[in-house]
Amino acid sequence: MNSQFALQSLILRTAAHFLLPLLLIFSVFLLLRGHNEPGGGFIAGLVAASAVALYMFAVDVRSAKRVLRFEPRDLMGWGLLVGVISGVPAVFVGQPFFTSQWLELKLPLLGELKVGTPLLFDVGVYLVVIGAVLLILLSLAEAEGKTDHHHGGG
Repeated sequence: MNSQFALQSLILRTAAHFLLPLLLIFSVFLLLRGHNEPGGGFIAGLVAASAVALYMFAVDVRSAKRVLRFEPRDLMGWGLLVGVISGVPAVFVGQPFFTSQWLELKLPLLGELKVGTPLLFDVGVYLVVIGAVLLILLSLAEAEGKTDHHHGGG
C-alpha cells in the first residue's frame, strides 16, 4: 500500500511541476481577454491561485511559498492599490472616478491596440484574488502541519 501511495505522490508531483507554468500562463490569458470576452481578473486569479495550491498539495507549503515569491498579504495590498489607481485617470479628464478610459496605440507589427483602465482594474482584482485565496489555503496548510506535528502526524 505504501508503494502505491508513493507512486501516486510521484505522479502528482510530476504533474504539478508541468501544470504550474501552464496554469499560470492560462491565468494571464484569461486576465488579458477578460474585458472583451468571458474571463477577467477574478477567474484568472482563481486559476493562478489553484496552480499554486496544486503545487502546494503535491510538494509542500514551503515550496509553494517559494514559487509564489511574495507574501499573499502583500499581493492583496498591491492589488487594492492598482485597482484604486485605475479609477484616477478619469478624474484628470473631468469624468467621474472609475469611468473607463481608453488609449489607442498604433503598433507597427500588431496594428491598433486598445488599452484601457478596465484592464488595470482587472490586474488589481487578479492580485487581490490570488493573495486572498492563497492566504487562506497557506494558513490552513500551515495550521494543519503544526497540528499534525504536535499530535504525531496521524
